[in-house]
Amino acid sequence: MDEQEFNNLAKDSPFVESPVMPNMLEGDTPIQFRCHRQVKCWNACCSNIDIPLTPYDILRLKNRLNLSSAEFLQQYTYPYELDKDGLPGVKFQPVEGGTACQFMVEEGCSVYEDRPAACRYYPVALLSMRRSDEYTDRTAYALVQEKHCLGHQEPRKLTIEEYRQEQGVNDYDEKSRGWRQLILKKKSAGPAVGKPPQISNQLFFMTSYDLDRFRAFVMSPSFNDSYIVPVETMAEILADDEKLMEFGFNFLKQSLFNEEFLKEQDGAFEKRRARLNERAQSIIAEMQKDRQKMEDDKYSPDPKPGDCGCGGEE
Repeated sequence: MDEQEFNNLAKDSPFVESPVMPNMLEGDTPIQFRCHRQVKCWNACCSNIDIPLTPYDILRLKNRLNLSSAEFLQQYTYPYELDKDGLPGVKFQPVEGGTACQFMVEEGCSVYEDRPAACRYYPVALLSMRRSDEYTDRTAYALVQEKHCLGHQEPRKLTIEEYRQEQGVNDYDEKSRGWRQLILKKKSAGPAVGKPPQISNQLFFMTSYDLDRFRAFVMSPSFNDSYIVPVETMAEILADDEKLMEFGFNFLKQSLFNEEFLKEQDGAFEKRRARLNERAQSIIAEMQKDRQKMEDDKYSPDPKPGDCGCGGEE
């Protein structure tokens, strides 16, 4: 989001009931908040969830639960669109037939040590901003004040930065910075001509969220026939989820924005073009086959009663 765009939204916003206070806050801004089991609204925020997940959130949770990324996505998430061009995102899937988080128990969060960044930040909202004349993003914050939350009435004051330290979000922010920059770059790129090809969104989804499938993709002959990956780098990313994730962010910058990250193998472009041409010819041949069938059906004589054995007189 552009800073001027946010300021205009804050000034003219008609959403007077919005729980997000429309003011950009700095890290040294003091807030009054505390959440603990004795607060009467305990677990209320987890009973009606709308939680977007970052790639690092998924990495932490799927490893905690000893699941593959595909298994975690299937069991605990659902897809949504991050922008009008269909850039894919994922959110927590509530309990079946309800709105509560699947990880909520009476004591609180059953995956507390690996809870997502959005849960850690609450009631603070993280805003990644970029001015039109800047090339890097800046961080700002907003305060979320929902009517049901009584934590704002607790007699404790601290700065947003102190709250961030307490909730352990620094590591999450650092690991997600490359991905946030991708999203910002996509949204600030201006209007595109036509909708992005579906394969671009599929690549973005796999690389961002389905880390184990992305690992298999990086190991595939087609990937290694196309790109030069040093042996040391390949060994590192295949053994370390976090390094693989960072590798993926850089690979997406190259794939989506032509920012060179990996050198291509000699002849890779020509091979890719040949595969695309072959695919295009296959599609054209199928279309011609279908068109010919339609023409044949159009000019074939009408069947007479009894020809198909299903009507007419004996």
